[in-house]
Amino acid sequence: MKKSKKQYAMKSDIKWGIIICLLPALLIYTYVVVVPIFKAFYLSLYNWSGGAKMSFVGLKNYSILLKDTAFWDSFANNIWITILCVIGQIGIAFIFSALLSARFMKLKSIHRVVAYFPSTISAVVVGFVWMFIFNYDYGLINSLLRAVGLDKLASAWLDNPATIILIVSIPLIWQYIGYYMVIIMAAMTSIDTSIYEVAEIDGASGIQRALKITLPLIKSSLLVATMLCIAGNMKIFDHIYVMTNGGPGTSSMVMALDVYKTTFIKNRFGYASAMSIAILILSLLLVGGVRLLVMRPWKKEEN
Repeated sequence: MKKSKKQYAMKSDIKWGIIICLLPALLIYTYVVVVPIFKAFYLSLYNWSGGAKMSFVGLKNYSILLKDTAFWDSFANNIWITILCVIGQIGIAFIFSALLSARFMKLKSIHRVVAYFPSTISAVVVGFVWMFIFNYDYGLINSLLRAVGLDKLASAWLDNPATIILIVSIPLIWQYIGYYMVIIMAAMTSIDTSIYEVAEIDGASGIQRALKITLPLIKSSLLVATMLCIAGNMKIFDHIYVMTNGGPGTSSMVMALDVYKTTFIKNRFGYASAMSIAILILSLLLVGGVRLLVMRPWKKEEN
């Protein structure tokens, strides 16, 4: 009996110790993340231009937002960028991870460092570098095309509304391939090597092993990577701001940049707060919807 009381007291002490250790981080998180969300919702109920005068308008900002075609166009741009980045970032990361896990690959540690390095660079720096690469007059791409006699293919890449979403997605894909590669490779290391050895004895090719063995066994990690990719690209700002500032026209405008311009250029702080809340809701719905769509078939397979 005494022993059980000691065990209970010990568990209680451990529990309170964990709570005390986590409390500072929880308070900081609440102050930095949770409080601003409620503050933004509060401000979204007002017509406010940044001065002392604030007039309560209720949900009028949200009704205006529902009819704001510019905002929904920027939301569509976010969706297209997200689709391209999910395919590019996670797809290429999976291919690289499979190659680096192969026995024939040499200097694996160097390849991993080189692949991960772009994700450590500031997004603003990446935006500037790729802006110069796509420059019509002295950009690397057009210079290479002219050097090999393909002058007709040289283009003002950042001034073409038809392809601008694809162009601004390329730096995003390039920068974060290594980030998702680390997640996928960590999942691959948990797979028992004997499974691959048996498949190799049975005559399975490298592509078959990757698609039929690796892919199903790391699906949980791929889902996590996909959720992170969607959440990250729904709030993309830096690259677009540096490379195009939403142009040409509004063809590369994204939601975060639209909120920035509404806040600091148009001085519509109340309406911008409503836009911020809308971005949060849309992002949660998109992430939750994709998770449900992906998890439902997996659960049926497991059952």
